[in-house]
Amino acid sequence: MSDRELLELAAKAAGIEVMRSRLDDPMQQDMLVRQSARNAHHNNGPWNPLTDDGDALRLAVKLGMFNEGMPNAVRLQWELSQRGDPDPYADTRRAIVRAAAEIGRQV
Repeated sequence: MSDRELLELAAKAAGIEVMRSRLDDPMQQDMLVRQSARNAHHNNGPWNPLTDDGDALRLAVKLGMFNEGMPNAVRLQWELSQRGDPDPYADTRRAIVRAAAEIGRQV
């Protein structure tokens, strides 16, 4: 699955309205969404939990991935143990987005 598909499904799971993808723009590399937490005083702003720690953490919290007993928390831990990426932060962000995309696929 492409990063674009992952992000679109993750946004769907979190109820985030994607206005357009800017992943092909080398200067932006994100999705333009309504009510972005990074741009709180504007109608829209950037969102990419694959590259931004804050976006990834907000996504995980919104979807309850760290709640005790939640199946998403189990999936998140499984994803983290499988990648073996040398960058643990990128690894964690990707695990969060993949878990969110799976939720979005079921919505």
